[in-house]
Amino acid sequence: MDDLLQYLRAAGEATRLRLIALLAHCDLTVSELAQILGQSQPRVSRHLKLLTDVGLAYRYQEGSWAFYRLAESAPQAEVVATLVSWIPAGDGIVAADNRRLDRVRAARSAVAAEYFRRTAERWDRIRGLYVDEQQVEQAMLAIVGDERIGDLLDLGTGTGRVLEIFSTHIRRGLGIDLSREMLAVARAKLDHAGTRNCLVRHGDIYNLAVADASADLVTLHQILHYLHDPASAITEAARTLRRNGRIIIVDFAPHDCEFLRSEYAHRRLGLSDEDVKNWCASARLSDVGVQHLRPSGSSDTPQLTVSIWTATQTREMGAHYSMDVA
Repeated sequence: MDDLLQYLRAAGEATRLRLIALLAHCDLTVSELAQILGQSQPRVSRHLKLLTDVGLAYRYQEGSWAFYRLAESAPQAEVVATLVSWIPAGDGIVAADNRRLDRVRAARSAVAAEYFRRTAERWDRIRGLYVDEQQVEQAMLAIVGDERIGDLLDLGTGTGRVLEIFSTHIRRGLGIDLSREMLAVARAKLDHAGTRNCLVRHGDIYNLAVADASADLVTLHQILHYLHDPASAITEAARTLRRNGRIIIVDFAPHDCEFLRSEYAHRRLGLSDEDVKNWCASARLSDVGVQHLRPSGSSDTPQLTVSIWTATQTREMGAHYSMDVA
């Protein structure tokens, strides 16, 4: 009863209810919330502190920005879900907040669109070298099949596309990336798609702020060829897997497209099956399998084969955790 009273006292104020209603849509910064509510940042920060102090919301840092998100673990998650369901959709203040929220999200989308406008030619050149990306995505989904996944961890999430395609197959997804520009793009795309069970965070692939045995599936999509130490990245990914959890690695097979190294910062010109198998064995992952997707384009242009490796965590890594990250 004391805990419940704490939650109700924290939520029982007009501005804080408005904050809960807004955070039910997407993660937002203090400045974005202040803009929507028409209140000063210090005042909004005080209201947010009351919500975070009792766990109805939580704060996470991304560089100089701090984002807020509603609680995802019981019992606070149940409380905020109930409160959100009780907030009348037709309320004039709520409706006005939602219109201003739409403008904030549109601004995010504009930033994402501008980024892609500047980089579209770069990405299109690489994508023209291998099979259609949709074929790669279908192959990844086929590995999971009809199985319902609990927690997905997507490392090097980039635009958040892997989170988006797996969103209906998982309970919750977390994307990690070192590039804040890419995280801004991913957040805008996930917002636009209405993907509420996934979020993205800034982080280091070699030192993840994620608990042991907290993920059921880890994906590394076209990221290992950028890394100086793929073996360590796989070992760190394996640490986060629950028993019988799986890892999916997507990357290029060995090739000789040297321009990808000089112009696109690829440290490795593809990965061999033997290397990936050895890295997985070092990480004590089992049942390593691979499939190769070969392009069918003209032989007079460079052609890259996409490899998809899978492996399983058969060890018990420790107590099971939720993948919530404070």
